[in-house]
Amino acid sequence: MEKKLGVYICSGCDIDKAIDVDELGKVATSEFGVPVCKSHSYLCGQEGVQLIKDDINNEGVNRIVIAACSDRYQSEKFSFGNENLICRAPVREYAAWTMPQRNEEGVVDEDTQMAAEDYVRMYITKVKEMKVIVPYEQETNKDILVVGAGITGLNAALETAKAGYKVNLVEKEAQLGGFALKYKKRLPTEVPYTQLVDNDIAQLVAEIEGHENITVHKSVTVESIAGEPGNFDVKIAGSNAVEFKSGAVVMATGAKPYDVSKITELGGGQDNVISSTEFEEMAAKGEIKTKDGKAAKSVVFVQCAGSLDEKYLSYCSGTCCMRSLKQASYVRENDKDAKAYILYKHMRTPGQYEEFYKKLQDDPGVFLTKGDVVAVNANGSGLCVDVDNTLIGDQISIDADLVVLAEGQVPSTVDGDSALNLQYRQGTDLPELAHGYPDSHFVCFPYETRRTGIYAAGTVRQPMDANFAKRDATGAALKAIQVTEQLGIGKRVHPRAFDASFIDIDFNRCTSCKRCTEECPFGALNENEKGTPELFPGRCRACGTCMGACPERVMSFPDYSVQIITEMIKSIPIPDEFDEKPRVFAFICENDALPALDLLALQKKQLNKYVRIIPLRCLGGTNLIYVSDGLSVGIDGMMFLGCKHGDDYQCHYVKGSELCDERLGKVQETIGRLALESERVQQFEINIADSERLPKLIDDFVEEMDEYGPNPFKGM
Repeated sequence: MEKKLGVYICSGCDIDKAIDVDELGKVATSEFGVPVCKSHSYLCGQEGVQLIKDDINNEGVNRIVIAACSDRYQSEKFSFGNENLICRAPVREYAAWTMPQRNEEGVVDEDTQMAAEDYVRMYITKVKEMKVIVPYEQETNKDILVVGAGITGLNAALETAKAGYKVNLVEKEAQLGGFALKYKKRLPTEVPYTQLVDNDIAQLVAEIEGHENITVHKSVTVESIAGEPGNFDVKIAGSNAVEFKSGAVVMATGAKPYDVSKITELGGGQDNVISSTEFEEMAAKGEIKTKDGKAAKSVVFVQCAGSLDEKYLSYCSGTCCMRSLKQASYVRENDKDAKAYILYKHMRTPGQYEEFYKKLQDDPGVFLTKGDVVAVNANGSGLCVDVDNTLIGDQISIDADLVVLAEGQVPSTVDGDSALNLQYRQGTDLPELAHGYPDSHFVCFPYETRRTGIYAAGTVRQPMDANFAKRDATGAALKAIQVTEQLGIGKRVHPRAFDASFIDIDFNRCTSCKRCTEECPFGALNENEKGTPELFPGRCRACGTCMGACPERVMSFPDYSVQIITEMIKSIPIPDEFDEKPRVFAFICENDALPALDLLALQKKQLNKYVRIIPLRCLGGTNLIYVSDGLSVGIDGMMFLGCKHGDDYQCHYVKGSELCDERLGKVQETIGRLALESERVQQFEINIADSERLPKLIDDFVEEMDEYGPNPFKGM
């Protein structure tokens, strides 16, 4: 199809108070020879949108630049079908709203106009380089695989089946139910949240085994999972070995209790010192007794047994406090003369659980105190618990028949065989963040992992109790359904859920250096027997990290590539050194820095007039050619603004900011050899709430570039 370009400029939203719209149009027509260029005072209104539609239908326009607001606004109105390529030049946010407006005489500020014109140049250049997006098509299987049949797995399977999707439920044990089979009762689930509820695991198992949409595989394990979301090939090993297709996977393999015998300073390993798991099983049998069979009249619960301790588990296991409160109620229900003592460092009772906590506080047979347990020793036929730093400031000693150590949770992935056996170049398991839990951006995207289409739920994801795990199961089930539905229409899941572009590799130029297969955060690339990248498009999240990794620049998307970015860089005329108008490029992450910038614009705060913004999907897509091309055309400085990285990362694409930092570190020496200051290229951490400090950050950088003087490559 012949390319025909149209540029449409909005003069509304106070754009014309800062910018000469007619002069903006001349950039399109005179410099680029654009055949169709029009302006409108309300481009996103019905009349303005119809103006564009008419030109598409009557004039054959199929490449469209809209010089108006940021593409974070009005995306639905400015959508004209995949065959018509759209670029949004954000002259409102990056010029009209954030740079000086016309003076009292109505004269346009020269620098504001230059900025607006530069953005028109950049986005005309971009749309000319773009290709039509062809959605990725595959025969999508929408069945869901659930691995693990405890509380989480059972509920994930049931919720998926109720939504009308087929489920394969895999359990390594001969019986469904997992850890929940040990429960005597569960924590409150209904108003007034003061009563424990019966363990309904048997009813849940019966419902699962009788559901027409659920196929149960017991006493089996997953031998392998190959392929990609929408088309996973699953092999099950066991007495009933089978193979089947799956669209997505919910990993619900649960957790295991920490081994309290290791905690010898709290009495671990002694007679009548047991874990809370052992106590739960004892209570479920209807007895609370010592090892020699005597009724336990005094039971001491020691909180944080191993948790929040660098020697054992450095994290809070989340469920221990409520579990001990529940078990203290068992003591009182079993024998009204028995006493329960709860010794805690912290008491955590989230949400409505506070009501159950208050009820136990009011029980005269339940004693709670904050303190540090320093010793648990035999005392005649019983035990003696010594506690320091109590609320009353004294040391106390408590005689006990039983001491229950409220042990923490350890994910099933720790020191165990792989539950998934993924056939991925980067390993058989889900990558871990810390403590064995799957690596994910927990705050923004719960259930997500670094393996597209595979969702972690329940206690394998993070510590939680059965009630929270049930909720977790529903969330993960919905995510699994979502990914199969999105792939069915050739689109992605988060963070670019609207995106239909998929990666393309020019294998003719690929040198099999393996950089892309090593650095892809999501394992989208395997390697064939020759070491050449083997792409699984359904695994890809469209972050562009592979673009930044590839020294040959063979990775590209139809609407996002190294070629597109470099041409945008080169499209801007650079004032010579005598104009005293420095040029700084800011490459910004679209997930954090870009929203911060849009918020700055919404507040009408001033942005440095010498800066030009180029959004990147992720800083992981930074290719060092951007630096060499930018400096070679005379750009004075280059900023890379992205998410926090390191152990407490916030990157939506996991390692994007970290990889950018590594790459820029490698280029510093090269910059020095060009007789340029290495500080001309710097990276900064920006999050979505940083709009307040963004202007000063940019101003300070521009001022620093001013001190170094003009780039000596200007005009060359």
